[in-house]
Amino acid sequence: MQTKNNFTGRSLWLAALLLIPLVTACGGGGGGGTGTGPVPTVLDTNPVDTAIAVPLNASVTATFSGAMNSSTIDTSSFTVIGAAETALSGAVNYNATTQTVSFTPTGNMTASKLYTATLTNSIRSSGGVTLASNYVWSFTTGTTADTTAPTVLTTSPANAATAVVLNSTVVANFSEALAPATVNSTTFTLKQGATSIAGAVSYLNKVATFTPTNPLLASKVYTATLTTAITDLGNPATALAADYVWTFTTGSVAAAAGPAAVNLRTSGNFVILTKTGVTNVHTSAITGHVGASPITAAAMNNVFCSEMVVPSRIYGANAAYTGSGAVTCFSGLPADNTLVANAVLDMGTAYTDAAGRTTPDFTELGAGNISGLTLVPGLYKWGTTVNINTNVTLSGGPNDVWIFQVSGDVIQANGTSVLLIGGALPKNIFWQVGGGTGVSIGTTALMQGVMLAVKGITVNTGATVNGRLLSQTAVTLQVNTVTQPAP
Repeated sequence: MQTKNNFTGRSLWLAALLLIPLVTACGGGGGGGTGTGPVPTVLDTNPVDTAIAVPLNASVTATFSGAMNSSTIDTSSFTVIGAAETALSGAVNYNATTQTVSFTPTGNMTASKLYTATLTNSIRSSGGVTLASNYVWSFTTGTTADTTAPTVLTTSPANAATAVVLNSTVVANFSEALAPATVNSTTFTLKQGATSIAGAVSYLNKVATFTPTNPLLASKVYTATLTTAITDLGNPATALAADYVWTFTTGSVAAAAGPAAVNLRTSGNFVILTKTGVTNVHTSAITGHVGASPITAAAMNNVFCSEMVVPSRIYGANAAYTGSGAVTCFSGLPADNTLVANAVLDMGTAYTDAAGRTTPDFTELGAGNISGLTLVPGLYKWGTTVNINTNVTLSGGPNDVWIFQVSGDVIQANGTSVLLIGGALPKNIFWQVGGGTGVSIGTTALMQGVMLAVKGITVNTGATVNGRLLSQTAVTLQVNTVTQPAP
């Protein structure tokens, strides 16, 4: 008997965040019919909207916000159509445990083709309430089928991590979308020695989460395992090549202070990531990968391999990178193009996550002027620009989290510093910046944390950044040191 999956912890807030743009895109409004209960919505799709290089043998899936009436989901209410083609033939199946519907085409899709997937508003929840309107998204296929096994990109806690807080969830980020039904309490387990730990397993948007029923024990070694029964969405499906196993050791602290960290997914593999390129005045020192998409790699000509601290690399949308003539650090093959394009999508997801957090601990602190303040872990929200005119101190432990939601810009004055005390780490500091200009880090200033900006990030002469510069437009450097956070 199938039962509803429990979405807890990170999965719950991720689901809520994904709902915001999706409802907007699909028109919102109330559901039809005479049923009872909330209007069903779509939380996640695979491929995601506007995805590129989708494998020819991919299945198409959508995850709903609640239990659905499976009899209303069929090849009439769920269609996939290529440009200038008739609707694909295939099988539609709904899994009640994961609340996910899948469309598996009878054969491969056409190469380099724009496809449109539609869920009609004839689809009803188990309570009889229809979707508010047709839900439509599109994607473009690549040129090959997917025969590559999915891999685990990152985990939280990381392998061999120590002093892990006792109320942690265990999270794995995958290289590609998975068949949701294959991620369950049998294929994702946690043990302390030989003792199995009870918990709920959920999956959404390439992220598998194990939420323990009870807090973990102090000063113990735990082992997490993902088995080869986990598969991707290919037809035929490809499983993990081998069981993925990692360990971590708990500390003695029951809970980290502040909100849950923002899951950067594959954008966290980059220290600088942009949509429109990088402008650089030599000579900077960059530790971590640099990437740009969809603009071509020609937009990074002024970032030289000699400035990249080995083994850092530059990823671009094609082979247009020339640099100083040395291209040994450049990765521009089709697979690299797909990698950086997906990272840019994940950057957008991370921004939406950070921007969508609710119930701030501090609102309009200092009327946007945080100069000289000491900030404890928490969620901070401003409807204005944030100014840093003198040093700012963040005081907290190595597991504590700060999220700064800034509707305006972030402007850091020359020679000022963001200082960390008490063991606070840059990887746990997130600046979500929605202003029309973006971020300006002053001359010789020190900034720490992950910058998630909808506009540009400008790092002025001699400034240092311990963190990541993730911009939905451009990044400007001028003789800077930019270093990715330690894991």
